[in-house]
Amino acid sequence: MARTRAVDFEEKQRGILASAAAVFAEMGMEKASMSMIASHSNVSKALLYHYYPSKDALIFDIVQTHLTELESAIGAADRTDVTPRERLQLLVKAVLKSYEGADNEHKVQLNGTHALSPAQLSELRTIERRIVKRFSGIIEDLNPDLNKNKPLLMPVTMSLFGMMNWVYMWFRPNGPITRDEYADIATTLILEGIKAVR
Repeated sequence: MARTRAVDFEEKQRGILASAAAVFAEMGMEKASMSMIASHSNVSKALLYHYYPSKDALIFDIVQTHLTELESAIGAADRTDVTPRERLQLLVKAVLKSYEGADNEHKVQLNGTHALSPAQLSELRTIERRIVKRFSGIIEDLNPDLNKNKPLLMPVTMSLFGMMNWVYMWFRPNGPITRDEYADIATTLILEGIKAVR
């Protein structure tokens, strides 16, 4: 007879993912073990394996959940009834807000996917491409000539993601600026910078 799901299955699963992300972020993907993750999650190894058969399965679910929630936050923040400038600013703020409290998951996304299967990587890349495309579409609206002489739209778009994705390396909640203020800075750098890109 198949084992039925506990009422709190999803809650426990999210707790395990958060604990696993913390262990991976601190120890690295190779050094982290299922025993460490079980201990950090306050569950038995048997229960951990009931949820996830391997570290790769954990890494995939951490990144997939992180990206899915990020895409959802971006979609909720997006407004087509405002100027492209305002729209970009809203999306940058949504990304930085989504990253708040998710440094561990973000580190796993940036550093932990090399061991995943081609099928898993393809699924994650599909989500990433949808997110990037939403931003590149707005940037193209702001400067339709970006791809006129040579393909510059993607380098400019990825420059913006570079500013957003590495914020966890230096940003501190009690620092000199807020996330929203940094979002304004990053947006301004792109908005003003693309005027000069030819």
